[in-house]
Parts: sequence; C-alpha cells; structure tokens
Amino acid sequence: MKIVATTFVLAITIPVLFAQNGKTYKFERVAEGVYYATGGVGSNNVVIVNDQDVVLVDDGTTPATARALLVDIKSITNKPVRTVINTHFHYDHTDGNSVFSPDVEIIGHEYVRTAMLTFDVLHREPYKTSQGVRLPEQIASLQKQVAAEKDASRKAALGKDLAVAQAIPEQLKEVQPTPPNVTYASKLTLHKGKREIQLLFLGRGHTGGDTFVYLPQERIICTGDMEEGARLAYMGDAFFDEWVTSLNALKKLDFALVLPGHGTPFRDKNVITAFQSYLTDLTKQAASLRKQGIAADDAAKRVDLTSHKKDFPEIQGPGADVRGMRRLYQWMQDRDQKP
Repeated sequence: MKIVATTFVLAITIPVLFAQNGKTYKFERVAEGVYYATGGVGSNNVVIVNDQDVVLVDDGTTPATARALLVDIKSITNKPVRTVINTHFHYDHTDGNSVFSPDVEIIGHEYVRTAMLTFDVLHREPYKTSQGVRLPEQIASLQKQVAAEKDASRKAALGKDLAVAQAIPEQLKEVQPTPPNVTYASKLTLHKGKREIQLLFLGRGHTGGDTFVYLPQERIICTGDMEEGARLAYMGDAFFDEWVTSLNALKKLDFALVLPGHGTPFRDKNVITAFQSYLTDLTKQAASLRKQGIAADDAAKRVDLTSHKKDFPEIQGPGADVRGMRRLYQWMQDRDQKP
C-alpha cells in the first residue's frame, strides 16, 4: 500500500476552548479540565485535570517522552499526576510508564499487564518494524529534506523534526517495559471529585485488551487505537470480526467528541462506521485470496481497498500493511481450527 503523509482536519472537528503550547506538547482544552495533548513521540494523550489531581491517558514511546509531557503539563496545572491509564499494551502508549513513582496508579485491562509481562514486547511487532526499520528510514528522509530545502523557516522546522528523530534511538535504550499496577476486566469507574471517568472494555479489537476512557458528563470518549478517525490503525494484533462488534458497542454510547490515540479528534459516528466497512472489506478480500492459496505476503500486495480512499486519504493504491495481513491469516487459521 502506498502511503502519503496527511493531516486530515475537519473545521468542525474539535471545539477548542483554549490552546496552550509547552516546550514539546500542545494542549487543546476540549472541555473544562480536559486537554488533548499532541506533539510528542508516540501516541496523542489526554490530560484530565480534576479537583485534586490529574489523570493521564497513555504516556508515549520513551521515558524521555513521558518526562517531557510531565514538564509541559505544568503549563496548565500544578496538580500532581496520580493516575495513568494505558489504553492498550503497545510501546507507543506505555513505554513512559517507568518514570512514574510506585504510588501512581497505572491502570489497564488485565490483558495489558499479561501482555507486557509475557510477550517480550521489545522484540516483537509493532516495536521491531517501527523502531528498527521505519525510524532509520524517517531519519534518512528528513536528512535529505533538510539538505534540499531552500526556505529558511521550513528548513528550520525540518531540522527540528530531524533532531527529535535522531534522539529516539538513544532514548529507547532507557525503556523498561512497566506493566499496569492496577487492572480491571470489564469496567472500572474512577470518581475524581465531581468528575466521573469510566474505563470500558467493550470487546477485543485492535488488541486483546483495549480500554475506552469515557467521560459521561462531558460526553467525551478516548478511543486509544481502537478508532483513529481518518487514519488506519496497526492491525498486527487484531481480532477482526470482534473489532467490528466492539465498535458497534462503542457507537451505542452517548458521546459528542472522540479523542483518538493517533490522528485527529472528530464528532461524527459515521467515521467509525467507515472504519468498520474497511475492516469488513479487508477481511472479505483476504479470505477470498487465502481460499485461492495466495500467501499472506502476496495477499497484502493484492487487496484493493481504494474504494475507502475517501475516508482514509493515506490509501494511494492497492495493498495493505503486511503485518496486518499476516495477523489476519493467522486469525483465520485459528478460527478455522476451533471445534
């Protein structure tokens, strides 16, 4: 699949009440005490400032990323971060866990703790390809762009991006996968002063244990990588049919704003339906190719999902991420072997 870098923002997408720039992160206030944080390495984050403390949703790719976020949070509040929620186990959402002291609650679905303790997460996907292959490619690409750029301001911006990327390999040496110290199975409700924060497991999908963080009073839902808006999520740990079902459960909740773990916020539940359609089409085409005896790596080149380009601008031609296709083939094999 040919990929192009896109920034896909609808003018009506996010009701920004206030924006504050830290050294690394930009904080957009989307409700009283609720901030969408972007600009760091890894996931986007949600910062929930309560009466006495702060709840943080996800914490980035490295300890350095998490420390930068904690420094920048001080630009919006002096209250301490006492709770971190891991939406799922992938490195770009959890590898900042180790910077927090033992008295900070790190909460995740029970699957997240199991995965981080048993999966050897630094020697498997998505970490291997993202940091071992794509990061060097990104650095090389940025070096060429900096060298070729004539506009001074653009050259400076590219240079800043290059410096950030070049710092990551050294920062990764500090990573110590740290699992949640508090887990739940289906639902956990936090009461933070007047604010209610629900942690919901609505079924498997992106991984075997994804958490939706729901603010019922504010009608806001944080989706992690279960739903990324106009961006296709990584599928190397997916449960494809259950993902569609879990998103149906998501759409039944009463929310007016979605804050995804990557991409940009949105309001329209039809965006979720579009991703369900993509998943269904991908699964159908892959099943047909597998039935014909086509191997997973070849199937990744052959599937044609260009009909979904209007919803996912990164699609530029036939094909799909080979890691997702390999997982899809394994998932179909596992399903076929069930009694």
